[in-house]
Amino acid sequence: MYEQERERLVTNLCKEGYIKTERVKHAFLTVPREAFIPDSLKNYAYVDTPLDIGQGQTISAPHMVAIMCESLDIKDDQKILEVGAGSGYHAAIVAKLVGETGHVYTIERFESLAKKATENLKQIGITNVIVEVGDGSCGLPFYQPYDRIYVTCAAPKIPQPLIDQLQDSGKLLVPIGDKYCELILLEKEKGKTVVHRLGGCVFVPLIGKYGH
Repeated sequence: MYEQERERLVTNLCKEGYIKTERVKHAFLTVPREAFIPDSLKNYAYVDTPLDIGQGQTISAPHMVAIMCESLDIKDDQKILEVGAGSGYHAAIVAKLVGETGHVYTIERFESLAKKATENLKQIGITNVIVEVGDGSCGLPFYQPYDRIYVTCAAPKIPQPLIDQLQDSGKLLVPIGDKYCELILLEKEKGKTVVHRLGGCVFVPLIGKYGH
């Protein structure tokens, strides 16, 4: 049942131009979104919409996960920082993109969500993601530097600690604004940064020292 719905969703995301590469397509086809959604909402697992996962947080719409993954141009063997683990779904997709030799570190401020994300990832056999509890707006300095950093909640401006923890030639993706915000891609090259504006989006706010 779910497999057919997953294939239908991925086909639509490809047709609509959200999924552009075979690598991202393969990741979406091999990660079961239903495993990251509360039982009461599993029927909506492959509807292209955000869904409530508790604590006022959501699992992002699949098209937004696709936009973010394609924009970051994630490669095998990279080290990735995710700010805002939520249910763990986005991290699972990225874990597929970095391959068995890559690593994803994700930080979540709600301990209950971090615990559930860890369980969800384990349940589907993802072993290259580490979930930490803390203030994601400060990043996760212990594992720095990162090849890619992305934020799954809206910040008032790009948190400086995230820029500092980004590897030279790395990419940082963060929604900037309030609930209605703009997706910003920052590229770091030889200590200098270049910013690209990728369009409007809707995210829950980033809460923390460098958040709202």
